[in-house]
Amino acid sequence: MQAAVKRESAKRKAKILVVDDDPGLLRLLTIRLRAESYEVEAVQSAADALAAAGRFRPDLVITDLRMDQMDGIGLLKELQARWPGLKVIILTAHGTIPDAVRATQSGAFGFLTKPVEKQELLEQVQKALKISGFPAVDEEWRADVVTRSPIMEEKLAQAHMVAGTDARVLITGEGGVGKKLLARAIHRASSRRSGSFVVVSCAELAETQLESDLFGYENGALAGSAPSRRGLLEAAEGGTVVLDEVAALPLALQAKLVRTLQEGRVHPAGSAQSQPMNARVMATTRHDLTQLMLHGKFREDLYYRLNVVHIDVPSLARRREDIPLLVARFLEQMAAETGTRKIYAPEAVELLATADWPGNIRQLQQVVRQNYAIAQTPVISAEIAQQAVGVAASRLPSFDEARDEFTRAYLVQILQITGGNVSQAARLAKRNRTDFYKLLSRHALSPDEFKTR
Repeated sequence: MQAAVKRESAKRKAKILVVDDDPGLLRLLTIRLRAESYEVEAVQSAADALAAAGRFRPDLVITDLRMDQMDGIGLLKELQARWPGLKVIILTAHGTIPDAVRATQSGAFGFLTKPVEKQELLEQVQKALKISGFPAVDEEWRADVVTRSPIMEEKLAQAHMVAGTDARVLITGEGGVGKKLLARAIHRASSRRSGSFVVVSCAELAETQLESDLFGYENGALAGSAPSRRGLLEAAEGGTVVLDEVAALPLALQAKLVRTLQEGRVHPAGSAQSQPMNARVMATTRHDLTQLMLHGKFREDLYYRLNVVHIDVPSLARRREDIPLLVARFLEQMAAETGTRKIYAPEAVELLATADWPGNIRQLQQVVRQNYAIAQTPVISAEIAQQAVGVAASRLPSFDEARDEFTRAYLVQILQITGGNVSQAARLAKRNRTDFYKLLSRHALSPDEFKTR
């Protein structure tokens, strides 16, 4: 009974982001949606909407078509680029056929004319949320991902959006950041959650073993006349197959995988027949696949088939606010395993939060386990933590370094929003063109790199 209550409490309200430069209409839409128990965030511009989307993680966006600086179509395209699968409904006072066609061709889920009828609005919202998979999903899908980092929350929002589709996902990031954990979260949030979740280690298996695991084989195809075996791409029907460290996949198997993804059929070794594939394919890697392509070590056609949606998981150095949470989670796990509870001294937690973690979360977990095993008292001292970490010197950036990093990221975001239009970007930043150009020069940014080609 308690478990059922816990699952029910984990369910959340659908989040809707409403964008309109008319304050009166914005209030009306907000009132109507909140009356239906939706969680609503209301903003008056596309720039504010993009900033809110990463923080608010909406399940649906309702936006006006005609807005200054960036219109609803421009916002739609930017949202689609950042969060594939996010449904967008367009509102306009100009209910012409060309407007409707333009919106739907750009990928809008729905098109409503002003004044919007309440029932029509609610019906569109319900349909959009149903297609996105929201009604069947609660917060349990991401329960294993411990974070309070805005950067990581944005990645989770992207993951949640793509989970509602069958698009292939390429998850990149340094070793130990939790790439497979994010892949599992996407699987749990998808319509395939009841199917198999299989991880294939491309770096640890020999080529022959990899081929048989992925594609299977017929009698006599392998030495010793082994009996026929179904490959995971075929056997994981209705589930998800993750190609872990796909950069290590041999070129011959890369070619075979391209054919499989292109045809949607698996070709077992030693067989002239192919079998249908109904498994979602995701891939992870710590390597730069574009560089491997340049050196002929990774196929370009495979890269683009796997990289339909790209999620780059941040390193632990970029989400240090998560370190105390992760440490607490690991201590809970150790207490459950051993029956003995231990905690870190405050100075020890501070040391862990400021130390360098080239091995990211995996390394942090190993250090916590080591400290737990060594400590003879319920409180793990800073001295014990320092011995495992090696040095206590802080690796946090200075204030000036952090400010410069934030400023550059802000400028990049504005240039992306405006497509490299300096006049428009300067207005958004509330700077004159001369000052804005100086900022771009100081941070080695060229507007031409952001222009739409």
